[in-house]
Amino acid sequence: MGTFSVTLQVGDLAGRQFVDVQALVDTGASDTMLPQDLLRQLGIESIDRFTYSLADETVVEYDVGEARIRLDGRERTSQVVFGPEGATPLLGATTLQIFHLGVDPLAERLIPTTGLLK
Repeated sequence: MGTFSVTLQVGDLAGRQFVDVQALVDTGASDTMLPQDLLRQLGIESIDRFTYSLADETVVEYDVGEARIRLDGRERTSQVVFGPEGATPLLGATTLQIFHLGVDPLAERLIPTTGLLK
């Protein structure tokens, strides 16, 4: 399966300022990760710290916070990971689920999904 990127906007919780971000769609990532310098520039604060396993099986701890995300014509809040400076932004599974979006890997696009209440 190939990878692709989408443009989203990330903003502070109050919605006063947003910046465009090109993020790699990564359904293998639990959370959305953005460079910490970008999050700090927006005034987003760390509210917790979690352990993450990287693709090379390294285990690391990163700060997490809450940000406003604009994606697919809608706006929601989502947990975001304070990634290393210069890191490639990742759009993770939790944010995709919040927006009820799935991935069409062949057409390299996000697609609406139906929520489940079973």
